Amino acid sequence: MNFEKVVFGFFITLALTLNFGFFTGDMEIVDHHNGVELIAATVVSLIATVLKFGDRTQLGAVHLATSLVADLQLIVACVLWVWFGEVNSGGLDGSHMALIVSMSAGALVANAVSVVLMISEVMQFRR
Repeated sequence: MNFEKVVFGFFITLALTLNFGFFTGDMEIVDHHNGVELIAATVVSLIATVLKFGDRTQLGAVHLATSLVADLQLIVACVLWVWFGEVNSGGLDGSHMALIVSMSAGALVANAVSVVLMISEVMQFRR
């Protein structure tokens, strides 16, 4: 068993599941989405990105691209949460939360693509 592959798979899968946990719930209800979970999803996604830097294959480049997309969207979601929740005088409301969750949804798709690529890579290796 390759420990590096285990760590890689762990962080990719954890990024997907944390993002999914934040994403679930009614988009416009602020109480359905936890800011700590969004931050955790962002941090784990950034760690997963760092783990993808060593792979110099074409598949590794696609892995890195999907991870960068997820990172960008999660960082924007975090910035929007802080902006609407702390800087904006109106506070965080349903329309703002819908925008934040939409950004998380884009990252969720990128994370799902990354997990599918990882599974397809494992399936090709076994053949």
